[in-house]
Amino acid sequence: MADVAARAGVSRTLVSFILDGKPGASEDTRRRVLEIADELGYRPDAAARLLALGKSRTLGVLIDVSQLFEAELVTGIYPAAEKSGYDVLLTANLPGRDEAASVEALVDHRCGAVILLGPMASPAELSALGTRAPLVVVGRRLPDDVIGDRVATVRTDDAKGVALAVDYLVQLGHRDILHVDGGQDPASDDRRAAYRSSMRRHGLESWIRVVPGAHNEAAGADAAHVILAGSRLPTAILAGNDRCALGLLDVFTRAGVDIPGEVSLMGYDDSRLSDNPRIALTTIHQDAQGLAEQSVALAVDLLTGADIAEPDVVLEPSLRVRGTTAAPRG
Repeated sequence: MADVAARAGVSRTLVSFILDGKPGASEDTRRRVLEIADELGYRPDAAARLLALGKSRTLGVLIDVSQLFEAELVTGIYPAAEKSGYDVLLTANLPGRDEAASVEALVDHRCGAVILLGPMASPAELSALGTRAPLVVVGRRLPDDVIGDRVATVRTDDAKGVALAVDYLVQLGHRDILHVDGGQDPASDDRRAAYRSSMRRHGLESWIRVVPGAHNEAAGADAAHVILAGSRLPTAILAGNDRCALGLLDVFTRAGVDIPGEVSLMGYDDSRLSDNPRIALTTIHQDAQGLAEQSVALAVDLLTGADIAEPDVVLEPSLRVRGTTAAPRG
């Protein structure tokens, strides 16, 4: 702002008035200041604005430390926040620790806005939280009546992601495609529904099978034991996420099931572990960096009162083909 004032030959106060849209300058002066600001690439300093308004420059983030993909999101959130002039305060969603208590800790520390990674809270609870602090929910779709001036979402198009997975397996020649779902975990409902609709779209209604699971290795292992005890092995399995797929892979491998010779296996997330050469998991890629950057941008916009064109940001998934999938035998 000082650079704009010096170039225009006016006071910094007058520049501030003009950039804030306040009266007090002639039309010629206003136009000259705006042109110079544009030439110099001036952008309002959101951090300075918050300081002047007495608001916090800290973004609170809730993370499930057991979820590898959420750790990747945090890796992207930190630099995005620092670039915008904000600090990050983390709290962990742990087994045995009430999620509400974790969120309360962020609010009690007067975080300016809160980013929740895959929260389990109900839409009503999230809506109520939004009245206390601007809120961005990552990785989960919310009802339209919850999203608005205080609550925003950033997520992957899970329906499209699952459709990509089923389409790919069908193209390989699979028909007996089983889904191990994510149980009550975030995004599981959408992924389960997308699996069913994708199978029906391919005329495979009679092959639809869903085994209950969750987004962790133990649930994947339990599902694998259920599948092994059944009357037949499917030729392909789509797991609710990569961690669930790893639990399936471990049990099947120990049981002597050839992956992908007998059963093709797919995950969802494309966490870093899935690209390990000894795992090489075929999966659906979510843009962790994009989700992180968009969540910070939305949090800052909510906090500063900026106009938000789209409070429900949906990013595109993509297919990552690796070594756990192949055409079915015979």
